[in-house]
Amino acid sequence: MVRSLALIALLALAPVPAAADDFLIIAHRGASAERPEHTLAAYELAIDKGADYIEPDLVATKDLVLVSRHENELSGTTDVAAREEFEDRRRDKTIDGQKVAGWFAEDFTLAELRTLRAKERIPSVRSANARYDGLYQVPTFAEIVKLVRAKEAATGRRIGLYPELKHPEFLLQNAGIDMVDLLLRDLRDLGITPADPVFIQSFEVGPLQRLAQRSDFKLVQLVAPIAGPADEPAMRYAEMVTSTGLVEVAKYADGVGAHIAMILGADGTPTSLVADAKAAGLQVHAWTLRPENEFLPPGLRAGADPKGTGCGDVQLAAMLKDAGVAGVFSDGALKGRACP
Repeated sequence: MVRSLALIALLALAPVPAAADDFLIIAHRGASAERPEHTLAAYELAIDKGADYIEPDLVATKDLVLVSRHENELSGTTDVAAREEFEDRRRDKTIDGQKVAGWFAEDFTLAELRTLRAKERIPSVRSANARYDGLYQVPTFAEIVKLVRAKEAATGRRIGLYPELKHPEFLLQNAGIDMVDLLLRDLRDLGITPADPVFIQSFEVGPLQRLAQRSDFKLVQLVAPIAGPADEPAMRYAEMVTSTGLVEVAKYADGVGAHIAMILGADGTPTSLVADAKAAGLQVHAWTLRPENEFLPPGLRAGADPKGTGCGDVQLAAMLKDAGVAGVFSDGALKGRACP
């Protein structure tokens, strides 16, 4: 009880983070609290609200085009389940040890995928986003880059890319699709170099190690409070974020993307993760800040409505910055928001 009260008091006093060039705001799937995630509209709104980087999750089509979806399974974020012409594409697949039923990007050509329309993934929480269902196509990685360049030209500021490779080992072993090859191909064809503001991330180890061998792009190892990399069954993320584990991660990566609960303890004080990562030469980015009460600690919620929003995510960003985190993934705008 004492620890809970201390946390609430600490959260209530947390200052709103000032905009700083060295503290990155990474738009998680775009401005996904305000538009259906992984659409050009979500990315553009995030840029307009000051995001330093936008984060597209990448999957691949049957004809080897990188497109942006949260998962390779499509029914959660598109209208594919309502499309009679694609009913025969429904499959059961085991992905990273989990049985998944649905429609999968790797079973569609880009032309077929382009007939689908995006929808809000969590309408029970973000009902306002459902107003935009049916308006947007699934974007290609090349289209996202084109948008970024257009916004850079319009605003005069650099906007970074932070792509995540989704299920690369599964796609390589089960569909013969090499996500590392596809991403390096697209980066080369689009004229993107390691000198540009780019981070490449994955929850898996092997793809990052291959990227480290084949390129000089900045790489981020994602870690979670439970389980471990799908391509390394004997590993556990908890072991990877020990001081010795982080030294091994630093042999191929430049940073760690860690769940907030791995960075801040239950009483709001930092764990050793950031200090240990810095000692190994790694920066830390935290995931994921969401503005709705449902996703926030009790001390940061505004009112009793689980779907209500306030400034809790901004205050939590301030705590993470104070803990030494170099950047945060956020579903909502953090820069320039008017907060008390």
